[in-house]
This record gives sequence, C-alpha cells and structure tokens, in this order.
Amino acid sequence: MSVLLILGIILIVFIVMYNSLVRKRNETANAFGSIDAMLKKRFDLIPNLVATVQQYAKYEESTFSKITALRNQAYDSLSEQQKTEFDRNFNEVKKNFFMLAENYPQLRASENFMHLQRTLNETEEQLSASRRTYNASVTDYNNAVMTFPSNIIANMFGFKTKEILTLPEAEKVNPQIKDLFQS
Repeated sequence: MSVLLILGIILIVFIVMYNSLVRKRNETANAFGSIDAMLKKRFDLIPNLVATVQQYAKYEESTFSKITALRNQAYDSLSEQQKTEFDRNFNEVKKNFFMLAENYPQLRASENFMHLQRTLNETEEQLSASRRTYNASVTDYNNAVMTFPSNIIANMFGFKTKEILTLPEAEKVNPQIKDLFQS
C-alpha cells in the first residue's frame, strides 16, 4: 500500500512539473507573440514612411530604397530569427530617416510627419515593453528547464532553452551628445 502511495506522489509531482514546463513554454510563445504584433504594427507603418519620404525627399534615393526594400519584405512569412534581423534593419533605417528629416524643415513641420513620428515612438515603447516581458518569460522558462528536478523532465520531453533578445552592439553605445548638435 505504501509503495502505491509513494508511486502516486511521484506521478503527481511529475505531472505538476511537466505542466509547469508547458505553461512556461507557452508564456514565452505568448510573449514573443506580443513582440511579433508590435513588429507587425511597425511594419505596417512603413507605407506611411515611404509616402512621407517620397513627398519631401525626392533626392534621397538611398534612404528611400532601404525603406522600400523593408516594405516589400513579406513580414508574415519571416521566421523568428528573420523578424529579429528585420527589427535591427528597421532601427537603422528609422534612425537614418529621422536624420534625413533634419535637412527638410517642411517635413519636420508636416502634420503627417509629426503623427508618424509619435506613432513610431509609441510603437517603439510598446515593443520595448514586449521585449522585457519576453526576456522575463524566457528567463523563467530557462530556469525551469535547467534546474533540478524539472531539468530531468525537460530532457525527457525535449524542452530546450530559448535565447533572450539582446540589443545589437551598435545600440548599446551611448551617443555622443556633441555629435548630435554638429551639422
């Protein structure tokens, strides 16, 4: 009788730990879904960015070409890795776009441009919050996958650790304020 009780307790602990791992894995997928939604929202802003650039910066072909190339990517067909790369590329193009805007006072004063800039800033803030949530979920999940005794169950059922999202090295460098004010 006591052997059955011990086996029953072990089985219950096993089930609880397995379900916990599944929940944590699902939380990371949900958190990446939030990032994905923000990236999609930002991707959907690209046609507005293109229209704004076309209207005011006809001579800035390089920036326009990069924006158009990003717009033409089929976002929904991208893998997680490709979406992360898209995110990095977009950040670079966005930075160049706003630097370009400095050369066009009429563009900066445009209501469309100001609305686009506000919308992009809000989207970036939401994206940043989504990244923090994702990284917290991944850390929690990875801890469960890597610590005893749940690591035994994780190995038995193929639960693998996930990578946290990190900033590219270029974005970690503090900008030199004096360089921002030089024309």
